Amino acid sequence: MGGVIMGVPVPAHTLGSTVKLLLTSGGVTNPTIRRALVDLLGKPVEECHALVIPTAQWGHPMCGPPSVRGLVAADDGWEHLTGLGWASLGVLELTALPSIGAERWVPWVRDADVLLVDGGDATYLAHWVRESGLADLLPSVPATVWVGVSAGSMVMAPRIGDLFVEWPGAPDDRALGAVDFAIFPHLDAFPTNTLADAERWAAGLDVPSYAIDEQTAITVVDGAIEVVSEGRWFHFEP
Repeated sequence: MGGVIMGVPVPAHTLGSTVKLLLTSGGVTNPTIRRALVDLLGKPVEECHALVIPTAQWGHPMCGPPSVRGLVAADDGWEHLTGLGWASLGVLELTALPSIGAERWVPWVRDADVLLVDGGDATYLAHWVRESGLADLLPSVPATVWVGVSAGSMVMAPRIGDLFVEWPGAPDDRALGAVDFAIFPHLDAFPTNTLADAERWAAGLDVPSYAIDEQTAITVVDGAIEVVSEGRWFHFEP
């Protein structure tokens, strides 16, 4: 089914033509990724208004109030996302949106230059991107940039693989399907995120996939995919 957000009819299955995507593992961690971000924004970071989405954290057992606070406050550890020097930084909590009405929150999204979407559980995030109405709105704000970190990037895939499902309420490993590939983040950052682990994960998928480290990002604009990296990445076919 399609929908209507603030008087704008939205057809079904339009996420593939949505906002410009910067899909990262660890954020904007080097000059190459930052240049890609500025290119997508069309102006300096310091002139852009950002909304940060912490929602995925609530679905992951390793996250909670302290990590959400650190993200929102741009504490040490979040300098590569919320701490980049934005002109303004607000919070968009997706779980709250259905209860406050689109007439309030839709203008917030329309006025933002960039959505900063943090990690956690990608299936939980996908659920709330849909449930909140944000999925319906995104096709009507094509100038907006979506900067994902970890699950905030993985959520755009058709599937994330069973390995990354941590939310007990997830019916399966399906995500939003805005792109036609999956992402294995944090390559080499953890003992369970080796290249061998990524190869086993990719072998269980029926879609192309990328394994990316903390120094790598993938941009997607109008369906065109580009890997921007100062680190290691690998591409797998199903």
